[in-house]
Amino acid sequence: MTTPADSRPAAAHPVLFALFVGSGCSALIYEIVWFQLLQMLVGSTAVSLAVLLGTYMGGMCLGSLGLSRVVSATRHPLRVYAVLELGIAAVGIAILFLAPALYDAYASLDAGGPGSLVARVVVCVVCLLVPTVLMGATLPAVARWVEATPSGVSWLGLFYGGNIVGAVAGCLLAGFYLLRVYDSSVATFVAAAINVAVALLAFAVAAVVPHRPVAVAPAGSTDPVRDRWPVYVALGLSGAAALGAEVVWTRLLSLLLGGTVYTFSIILAVFLTGLGIGSTAGAGLAKSARSPRLTLALVQALVVVAVTWSAFQLTTGVPYWPSEPRYAEAAGPWRSFQFDLVRCLFAILPAAVLWGMSFPLALAAVASPGRDAGRVVGGAYAANTLGAIAGAVAFGVVVVPQYGSRSAGAALVAIAAAAAIVLLAFPVRVLTVPRALTVLIVAGLAAFAAQQLPPTPWQLIAYGRNLPRQQNDEAECLFVGEGMNSSVAVVRDSLNDRNFYVSGKIEASSTRTDMRLQRMLGHIPALLHPNPKTVLVVGCGAGVTAGSFLTHPSVERVVICEIEPLIPTRVAPHFKDENYDVVNDPRVTIVYDDARHYMLTARETFDVITSDPIHPWVKGAASLYTKEYFDLVKKRLNPGGVVSQWVPLYQSSPAVVKSEVATFLAAFPDGTVWGNAAERLVGDQYIEEGYDTVVLGRADATPIDLAALSRRVDRPDHERVAASLKDVGFFTLRHVIGTYACRASDMTEWLADAAINRDRNLRLQYLAGLGVNAVAEGAIYDAMRKHRTFPADLFTVPDEGRAELKAWLGFGPRNP
Repeated sequence: MTTPADSRPAAAHPVLFALFVGSGCSALIYEIVWFQLLQMLVGSTAVSLAVLLGTYMGGMCLGSLGLSRVVSATRHPLRVYAVLELGIAAVGIAILFLAPALYDAYASLDAGGPGSLVARVVVCVVCLLVPTVLMGATLPAVARWVEATPSGVSWLGLFYGGNIVGAVAGCLLAGFYLLRVYDSSVATFVAAAINVAVALLAFAVAAVVPHRPVAVAPAGSTDPVRDRWPVYVALGLSGAAALGAEVVWTRLLSLLLGGTVYTFSIILAVFLTGLGIGSTAGAGLAKSARSPRLTLALVQALVVVAVTWSAFQLTTGVPYWPSEPRYAEAAGPWRSFQFDLVRCLFAILPAAVLWGMSFPLALAAVASPGRDAGRVVGGAYAANTLGAIAGAVAFGVVVVPQYGSRSAGAALVAIAAAAAIVLLAFPVRVLTVPRALTVLIVAGLAAFAAQQLPPTPWQLIAYGRNLPRQQNDEAECLFVGEGMNSSVAVVRDSLNDRNFYVSGKIEASSTRTDMRLQRMLGHIPALLHPNPKTVLVVGCGAGVTAGSFLTHPSVERVVICEIEPLIPTRVAPHFKDENYDVVNDPRVTIVYDDARHYMLTARETFDVITSDPIHPWVKGAASLYTKEYFDLVKKRLNPGGVVSQWVPLYQSSPAVVKSEVATFLAAFPDGTVWGNAAERLVGDQYIEEGYDTVVLGRADATPIDLAALSRRVDRPDHERVAASLKDVGFFTLRHVIGTYACRASDMTEWLADAAINRDRNLRLQYLAGLGVNAVAEGAIYDAMRKHRTFPADLFTVPDEGRAELKAWLGFGPRNP
């Protein structure tokens, strides 16, 4: 017998809504945790992210399609749903405990080369396929609670909206609390607890509310497939546009807001909020609309307008809103988060709302009495998910890197218009004049909008959040490009200095202070190693650090590991004189990979490893500052090897710097700190204060023989080394040694409360994201050196040279 949807107990609907809120919350927590854990393994390149996303969403697609084919419609939907939730919890906890063993297995499986992509796919499938299949099956399972009519499936749109509300909560809970305060283990257990609570509630409702299966018509008696395929195609195109837009908008907004972990949480939360609002509104329209299909077509046409609005706002609107960076430190980061939230809502919410409306309207358009509601929902969800996979991968790997954000915006407009046209023009029976005219209007609107889209200003890529303060600068853009992993720019400023920017943040420059730091990262470890032959440089930057090693006569091989191909090929040549044309030197090999992934899978070892990654407040960079990462670095060192690591003091709080230094020293307990001071005008004189530092670790604790080192620097074959040092103010060896700041034993008290940054918590990126506007570098440097003592056992000098060494290191009167 057929049970009308209206006969279902209305009291159960709020409970079902609550179930979906909980389910969505746990799913987003898992997604954030799993992506964070797996990026440690497969890397953070665009290709790796595409594999992760494709596997995750592919599993959801399989689950949505497979439920109706595997599970009988006679089973109680809520019991099926409860079992799925328990399965998700069990697998989620299993992944957490199996992760360490998986790391070891992956390291032996991935040997680089073409097989590396296969290895990444295998590990993602092993970890993600089962839980995502279970997640994808939850909505089709509950869909059998209602009848496959527009009125019945409108409830599913409402439940789907509840799922997205939960996803917003999970996104914010994980990004701003669970992972900031605790770690991935706690976050996983919280998500699993939510799953269990949802399952128990579903079992309880199932015990008191019986299930009467809806009668399903015999095959072939319902509406033909040819009437439904345009809806599925349109829904797939809608998913492609939505996820493609999320890729484009996330890149632009991370430039504007700063690429912290909190920024990504805000962007995702706003996007999901729009989807949730739209899904709820779409559910209401699906129930009352005379033609859900035509309403869906109108929504897709409106997406053309909304995408155009977003493109203009993200390039010519919100980047130029006045910001308050000068007051951000006093007000705290939360004021900045509120400002960022408003900008995101203003720019991207309209389109997200319209995409959210698409799913319930599409369900209503394909639903008909007698069809299995689980199969209806599964087919629609699969179409949307497949489109989403295609959109995310295409825009992230091909469209933006090859053609830029403006062309990507035009493609989004075209996809939205195509979705509307498919719904209006197919299947072709009789294309009426009004409908044909509507098709022409939509096509014309899309063509006009695509032509009007503004380009991404190079100032946004270079200056990012500081754009409003840089509008009047007389600067010249030498190069700008949107790469596969980062957007980069090289700018010559009014003082004729060249500045290299990555994703809205300055990464290197030709200024004296930055040049000195870049040379220190290369020369100090090379000089402290008795005979460096092989070198690994993490992060190309302007190429100055890598180029510094080329001046050392013993160096035979330099490997540069860089994640963004534009940097060595298009950026480094602008610093050719400073980096000794490093990219064209025959001793240099450039590897394009995430440094963490390369360090895990490489088989080669090195005499010197130097790391100059992007600032730790940038999302993902903290994985290059963890205890586990430094342990990997230690394994890649030859006996007697030396490692140097950049630790910035600017745009950092004391807690951030403590975490970086303490984590490094946990792997290299005999480590030392070398300071790079910046000059600041106070009154009518310049003073030096802390700016950034180099922390140094060695595979052995052999004292540094200064006499032997002095003889080595004075040798004729080290003339290029001496000249390279003089270029940045190191005129003699004493100027180099004079940058010594302190050692591990000096900082015991200062580091007592430091948070060790580990793979399981990535504590650093959450600390650094809160300290991005801090101006405390001088105070941090002074506090770091407060208890320093003369390192009598670190350097070997003749007795008569001890007083001079004390002067060099600032423990006595300085010689002129």
